[in-house]
This record gives sequence, C-alpha cells and structure tokens, in this order.
Amino acid sequence: MSLPAERRRPRPAQAWALLALLTAAAITLALSLGAATVAPWQWLGDDAAAALVRVWRAPRVATAFAVGGLLALAGLVFQGVFRNPLAEPYLLGSASGAAVGAALALLLPAAIPPALSLPLLAFAGAWGAAWLVLLVARLGGSWQSGRLLLAGVALAAILSALRSLMLLLWGDESTNLRAIVSWQLGGVQNAAWSEALALLAALALLVLLVRALAPGLDALGLGEETAHAMGIRSAAFSARAVLVASLATALAVAWGGLIGFIGLIVPHLLRWWLGPLHARLAAACAVGGGALLVAVDAVARAALAPSEIPIGLLTALIGGPFFLFLLLRARP
Repeated sequence: MSLPAERRRPRPAQAWALLALLTAAAITLALSLGAATVAPWQWLGDDAAAALVRVWRAPRVATAFAVGGLLALAGLVFQGVFRNPLAEPYLLGSASGAAVGAALALLLPAAIPPALSLPLLAFAGAWGAAWLVLLVARLGGSWQSGRLLLAGVALAAILSALRSLMLLLWGDESTNLRAIVSWQLGGVQNAAWSEALALLAALALLVLLVRALAPGLDALGLGEETAHAMGIRSAAFSARAVLVASLATALAVAWGGLIGFIGLIVPHLLRWWLGPLHARLAAACAVGGGALLVAVDAVARAALAPSEIPIGLLTALIGGPFFLFLLLRARP
C-alpha cells in the first residue's frame, strides 16, 4: 500500500540535513576553485592563498549566497501572490525594473550618494514593474494567469530597451558604464565584508517577513473567494506581499545583476520535495537559492579561469530547459 503524499515527504530534520550538506559542498567548492585552486586545509594559513580566500573569495561567496537566497524568496512570493507557478522576478520584469532603477542611480547625478540611491531606485523599479504586470494581468475584471507571463515578458523587453537607450544617451567609458553592462549579463559584485554581512542580515529579515505572509499565501492558493472567507483581504495582502518580493528583488539585482531563473527553479524543486506550505518553504528557499548560486558562481569563476563566465548566462542555460519542461508538463 502506498503512503499518502504528505507522509512520503521528508521530515524537517532530514530535509535540513540534506540542505546543509549541499550548502556546505557548494561553499567548499566556491572557496577552493578559481584562477588558483586553494585546498580546504590551506584556508587557515597565513600565506597568500589563505589571504585570497579570506579577503576576496569568502565575502564573494557570502554575497552570492545572499543574492541567490533573495531571488528564490522573491520567486516564492511572486508565485504565491500571482498563483502562477511560472512567476519569478526575471520573467515578470521585476528584475529588469530594478536594473533600470540601478542604472538611473549610477548614470545621473543625484543629491544622495549612489550607495543609498542605488538600492532605493532599484526597489522603486522592481515594485513598479511588479504592479504594472499585475494590473495588466487583471484587465477585464477577471484573473488571467496566462496573461501574467506574457505581460512580464513584454515589460522585460521594454525595460531592457529603455536601459539600452539610457546607456546611449548618458553612458561613457566610465566604471559606472562597465558596471551596468555587467549587470545586464549577471554577475556577483565583489562586495566588502560589511556589505556581505548586511545582505545576509537582510536575507534573514526577509525570511521572517515571508514566514509572516505564509498563511495568506497558502490561503490565496485556494482561490480569492476562499481566502476572503478565511479573513484575507486579497488586495491589501497582495500589496504587502509584492512589496516584500520587490525589496528582495531590488537587493539581489543591486549586488548580482540580472540573474534569471533562480526564483523559478528553487521554489519549484523545494515545493515538489517539501510540499506547498509557505512557512516550511521560506527558509528552505533562502538556503537552497543561496547554495545554488554559490555553486554556479564557482563554476563561472573556474571554468574559463582567469576569465569569468557571466552568471546570467549559466543560469539561463540551466533555467531555460527547466522552464520549457514546466510548460510541457502543464500542457492540457
């Protein structure tokens, strides 16, 4: 006799043990590989190899973990709010909106320093893009899930063209221009330890916020009428959830650029494995997304060393086939 689906899922301790093992393997790989290979037993020395790991690779690994976790969290929330399993920051245009805001912060003179204006404008772009897609998907008074994806793809194309126009009008051969071009391809920035720790703290805070949203996301999954009967005001709740997902997207784009499909792959795999409850998925998505991007970043640095492959290219090679698989799987 086969067990019910819920009984076949792993216990929390088993799931977290495997996630911890995969995360440790990804971090070990990322700290060891690069233009120069540094074995784990060399990390704690006082020579140049140990300094390379402590000063450069370790904060980059921490940043990559935070960026991947933020993207996976944003994808989890967007999928829950829009009730579309294909929703994620890159496909919805939210990441492109954040990139436009970040480009504005660097290309145009501002009264506030770029360190502050960049995340603020990136958040405004991500939030505005997410709401625009939501409004288009709701045109006609009824929810059109398929329209959501088409609106996101169209908006992403428009924002990409707008970003290119901005580069033509205001760009030069400065460091800012090179940074924007790097964002278009996706790549974790070489953050200092202070920035990496701040991003990790933001990731932990957003996990708590998503857990607070979890009952509402679960209720929305049953339909708006059912959610309303359970006391969820869908409009107000959706506004809060989109705000949280947009903040996660903005932080990820500010330090990682346009990295697609992490927010699609990780929530899907973990939902198949752990079940649909968002309270269980929030922290798991943060850790799983972080581990995946750390591993991808390690491959990007080591495959063609000393050159680096843009991370966005690698995630597209992984996520594109996964996206097509989901489309074929959902075919009636």
